[in-house]
Amino acid sequence: MDTTVINKNTTTMKTISLKSWLTDIIVMAKRELLKVKHSPEKLFDVTVMPIIMIIVFSQLFGGAIMGNVKAYLPFFVPGILIQTLVMASGAAGTQLREDLDKGATDRFNSLPISQIAPLAGTLISDIIRYIIAAVFALGTGAALGWRASAGFGWLLVAIGLAIVTTWALSWLFALVGVLAKSAATVTTISSFLTMFLAFLSNAYIPVTSLPKWLKVIAENNPVSHLITAFKEVAYNGNFGHEAWLVLLISLLIVLILAPVTVLAYSKKN
Repeated sequence: MDTTVINKNTTTMKTISLKSWLTDIIVMAKRELLKVKHSPEKLFDVTVMPIIMIIVFSQLFGGAIMGNVKAYLPFFVPGILIQTLVMASGAAGTQLREDLDKGATDRFNSLPISQIAPLAGTLISDIIRYIIAAVFALGTGAALGWRASAGFGWLLVAIGLAIVTTWALSWLFALVGVLAKSAATVTTISSFLTMFLAFLSNAYIPVTSLPKWLKVIAENNPVSHLITAFKEVAYNGNFGHEAWLVLLISLLIVLILAPVTVLAYSKKN
């Protein structure tokens, strides 16, 4: 299978193999990871933040909501993990906007590579960020006494489900990054969406305690469904209807947003 690459600077066309196309994407993904190597502070949101949030919020809300911290951890830790993953998804949009603003995308266009390789590479590199976030969030929870009662195998399944879902959501943030005017705008929008999705969900408190109109929002929040699915898998070893619903939502997000994002990105180039 071949794909065509258009070099806008020379107005020539070059047909490359699927293998070369995949190689281009991997190279772009490695480029993003090298940025992290040289600027470790880029991992602050998936390393330091979940540690601080789990320690501080469990102490603040544990006694008030569940009577004690130990009882609150099974409810709270999955919520912080999902919030951290959603927050990490916003990095893709910010990075894409920075590349567009700094002219890096123009330099990529002068190379005989797939036009969407930088976009795909950025999104694929985010998977590493998700894995790091899961290690730090769940590791902190475990240090405080949190356990996945269904066993390590089911915990890996639950983490995989969370990563697949938040990776699908990263297409939304990527689209925001392509369409926004600046990286600061992308960060602001991403932070707002993350806070909205996290706080109007079952991440911190049982939704039964909310007013009726907020309860309706929280119960239909995709993040609430993902947290519930994570708990069912990690605690009960049950890949039930909530998990399948989350996968269906993720598939729909990718099917709808991926083509739109690729089209918008191509027009920017």
